[in-house]
Amino acid sequence: MAKATEKAASERTRSAAETEKIRAALVERRDELQAEYDQSLTEITELQRERLADSAGDDQADTGTKTFEREQEITLANNLLERITQVERALERLGEGNYGWCERCGNAIPVERLAAFPVATRCVACKQLEERR
Repeated sequence: MAKATEKAASERTRSAAETEKIRAALVERRDELQAEYDQSLTEITELQRERLADSAGDDQADTGTKTFEREQEITLANNLLERITQVERALERLGEGNYGWCERCGNAIPVERLAAFPVATRCVACKQLEERR
């Protein structure tokens, strides 16, 4: 029984180089998303200014278009913020030693899944179960 526990513990450890490589990739991704988010906020602010400054001669179609564009930018900003949060959670899990392990069943998340979706918190089987519900 002790050997099984030791084996499970050793399987959960990564070399310092592997951990640092993952951390660097996650930090880079977070910084990219943050830059996109900041740009999106700038665009929202600009759209708001345009709406307030140039709306005197607008017809309903112009007003509707501006509202639609602003709402699109707000949705994009919210999506970016959610993705930033996911990356930050992945960095926390990495620091705690839980990165790459399914939050539901505790099994390892396949390397291929993490390569495609580095912020994954569930293995493929558990994610499929969650999506069916």
